[in-house]
Amino acid sequence: MAELNSTPEKAGNKTSRNRLPLRVDLTAMVDLAFLLITFFMLTTTLQKNNAMAVTMPADGPSEPVGMSRTLTLCLGNHNKVLSYMGTPDKPLATPQVADYSKSGIRKLLLETAKNVTASTGKRLVVLVKPSDHSVYENLVSTLDELNITKTESYAIVDITKNDVGLLKQYKAY
Repeated sequence: MAELNSTPEKAGNKTSRNRLPLRVDLTAMVDLAFLLITFFMLTTTLQKNNAMAVTMPADGPSEPVGMSRTLTLCLGNHNKVLSYMGTPDKPLATPQVADYSKSGIRKLLLETAKNVTASTGKRLVVLVKPSDHSVYENLVSTLDELNITKTESYAIVDITKNDVGLLKQYKAY
């Protein structure tokens, strides 16, 4: 049993009376403290991981993907994204520079996916190419936008010299 004892006062003191020693039982307070600690440990919500699931391709023969349904996103500096269809040497349309707003990359992904589905009947394939001047936040934002727009096929690949040349040409490097 936990208890707190105080020493009795000496009888030689003129102002003191004979007092009984004070005894405080601390058992209930210790029990209450452990009950509170247990309660708060069990009711506290621990931080949950917010990770995005990434599906890796299955082993097997690869099939070629047509350039008419491949969109390349080159991540540049100052929160700019250069996008083009086809190859950097011969883009199928004029490359566009977008930002990370709803009217930027999200609108671009939705419109391009709609056009590819209408023209080829297949889904859009996106290649994400971060440059040396892009920041990690831009890559995460791009993956978030691909997730929001429900783009099922995408890959993160290394940027080429031709892509860097396009970024410099459109002042996004």
